[in-house]
Amino acid sequence: MRSRIFILIALAVAAAFFGASQLVANNYLFFAGYTVLQFIVLATAWNILGGYCGYVNFGSAAFFALGAYSTVFFHKTFPMPIPVLIVLGGLVSGIVGFGMGYLTLRLRGSFFAIATLALAVVLQTLIVNWDYVGGSRGAYIIRPNTINLAGYEIPYIEYLFFLMLALAMFAIITARTIERSRLGFGFATIRDDELAAEASGVPTLRLKLIATTLSGALMGMAGAPFPYYIGFLQPQSAFALDYAVNSIAMPMIGGTGSWIGPLIGAILLGTIQQVATVTISSAVNVLIVGVLLVAFVIIAPNGLVGLVQDMMRRERR
Repeated sequence: MRSRIFILIALAVAAAFFGASQLVANNYLFFAGYTVLQFIVLATAWNILGGYCGYVNFGSAAFFALGAYSTVFFHKTFPMPIPVLIVLGGLVSGIVGFGMGYLTLRLRGSFFAIATLALAVVLQTLIVNWDYVGGSRGAYIIRPNTINLAGYEIPYIEYLFFLMLALAMFAIITARTIERSRLGFGFATIRDDELAAEASGVPTLRLKLIATTLSGALMGMAGAPFPYYIGFLQPQSAFALDYAVNSIAMPMIGGTGSWIGPLIGAILLGTIQQVATVTISSAVNVLIVGVLLVAFVIIAPNGLVGLVQDMMRRERR
């Protein structure tokens, strides 16, 4: 399928999804939908580095928190519309992603993973001690109940839902475009055999820096609207374990290495977690992730996409 046709289909699906959501007079569905869409962006962003290049990043929560605290900083310094804050959050996280990659991408395997985890710890320590953005006490973001768009008053949560829906479409289109481009083929050579790629003249360090920058930027963009969504931002919520765990688990459950795997995994796991939050407790969300990961490692180590592909190959035989 050509990129233009895919973009038109993605936009049509997003418009239909948003239109259908307007028929439901329940604000909680917008709150839950926002969270699922947020995880779609995070899973897609993680997959650019972890799935396409094969470098496992445990610092997803750090980039997400950077986007969120960028919004707090600019909100206190010079208030701006949320779309602008999303772009600024992406720029800040992208720059940090580039810096992290430059310092750590010479490491491989578990050493790189540990380095990304250390980044999250360092950034959380800095935020806790930075009083301007609230420090350990946290910061309030006062938002209006409604917003006027083109003469229509809509609840603010619907506005945030629409922004995250647009961002999710942007992330998916970006991931698919990368997958089918020369850049994506370069990422695949790194994932399959980095030493052979270097010997063949592939600029592996440059490609990995591009991957860390893009991945970090998308995660920061996902975190930028979060202070307006939650209303009160503190380090424990911005650097929550859920973001680090889910951003890794969702692509693995759906299938890494393709744009559709993180999308499927995020919708499946995100929906299950939201249902569990309402019916049981949010405390079981990490347990659900652990159980599903163990199950998929045993049953479908390549995720749902890989499972379907294996079944199709068997039928052809």
